Amino acid sequence: MKPALTHRFGFLVNDVSRQYSQQFDRLARERLGLSQAQCRLLAVLAWHEGEEPLSQAELAQKMGLTAMAVATMCDRLAAAGWIERRAHPEDRRVNRLHIKPAARKALDKAMDIGDELSARCLAALSAAERTQLLALLAKAREGILALDDVEARA
Repeated sequence: MKPALTHRFGFLVNDVSRQYSQQFDRLARERLGLSQAQCRLLAVLAWHEGEEPLSQAELAQKMGLTAMAVATMCDRLAAAGWIERRAHPEDRRVNRLHIKPAARKALDKAMDIGDELSARCLAALSAAERTQLLALLAKAREGILALDDVEARA
């Protein structure tokens, strides 16, 4: 007897995420010349604008990636003119990352791709169902984050 994976929370969340990511990656590569991971990196940098710029190590931690993976992505993004590395004023071993204006525009287009893809994926849902789905996923996320808090205190 096969397990009913399609009715299990973890399987569904992972499968939806994987398939959505593959579609987004394809569209972003076609339209922007950027991968989904690169768009995510730019989004994290943009999110932290106005604060002290992130180092590659801090960016890797925030993205849940290895320092080497982030360094490789930063190499490519810097070579393509999307980001700029600047030496930390007090520690020249540390590079601070700055998003360039062209990357902000590309990020806006990436957000449009995400909105378009979400609309297509959720087209079978009513507006109320879409709102409810997002609210329920946000609650599930809060529950997962609360588990981390409980474990950290234990």
